[in-house]
Amino acid sequence: MFFITITMKITILGSGGIIPIPKPLCQCNICNEARKKGVPYSRTGPSAFLHDTKLLIDTPPQISNSINNANIKEIDNLIYTHLDGDHFDGHSALISLYFDGTKYCYKPKKTINLFIPLKINEKLKTITSQYGNLFDFYTEHEVVKKKIIKDKIKIQNITIIPIFVKDNPATSYIYLFVDDKGKKILYAPCDTKPFPFESKYVYDVDLFITQTGFFETGLKDEFVYPQDDYTRVELYSFDQTIEISKKIRAKKVLFMHLEEYWNRSYDDYKKLEKKHPNIKFAYDGMTIEV
Repeated sequence: MFFITITMKITILGSGGIIPIPKPLCQCNICNEARKKGVPYSRTGPSAFLHDTKLLIDTPPQISNSINNANIKEIDNLIYTHLDGDHFDGHSALISLYFDGTKYCYKPKKTINLFIPLKINEKLKTITSQYGNLFDFYTEHEVVKKKIIKDKIKIQNITIIPIFVKDNPATSYIYLFVDDKGKKILYAPCDTKPFPFESKYVYDVDLFITQTGFFETGLKDEFVYPQDDYTRVELYSFDQTIEISKKIRAKKVLFMHLEEYWNRSYDDYKKLEKKHPNIKFAYDGMTIEV
């Protein structure tokens, strides 16, 4: 078995990337197969749910559907890895989660705790709507309650440690989840370059959930990234990500953020798993127990 010891449980709500699969209007084989077969061939934007703490990680545009499809019944807490649109733009779903439509008011039946590192909070202050600052609106109407993470926090039996990655162009963090028995999940779905090897918290984890990275071959229309391409500046390749997992001595690796333009189906990823015995590729609704 791939995962055997049960202490923490995490569900990948969305295993896709910037573009959902199927991509709207696209008639390629990957997208048509996803339309026909659905999950696990179809994929929504990158997000996850840590059951032990009822913690939602990121709100991509499709987050409402992802929550419904995974049959999540309650959310107490929320964190963000960064504020790029594919991880953030579904934030309006926060209103609908516990909105009381019978009274048609913004006072929700429940307030969600938003645990947020200081640097991401500074970026949140710059995001506005017609009502002013977006999250000031959410906090004023008790949709969320912001709590700054300075070092680490503990929610029930899980300690959450934010690990800073970079400030430019996006302010991004990865997170270490540690339970009382010492089991560790390192959640690093996107914007992980340069990888924070200087942090002691990234090493010897039981499960490393991370971005797949770009593939050098097999892309649409036989495209090959030039050596000076921006993608190479911003992302690690798949092979480089494999090397990162070895360097941090991760016991198991789960890849997510599977992009439509990688031109690979669920079946292709299953074949690739056979070449690497300690890795898996995520799909929407996949639940892992560590």
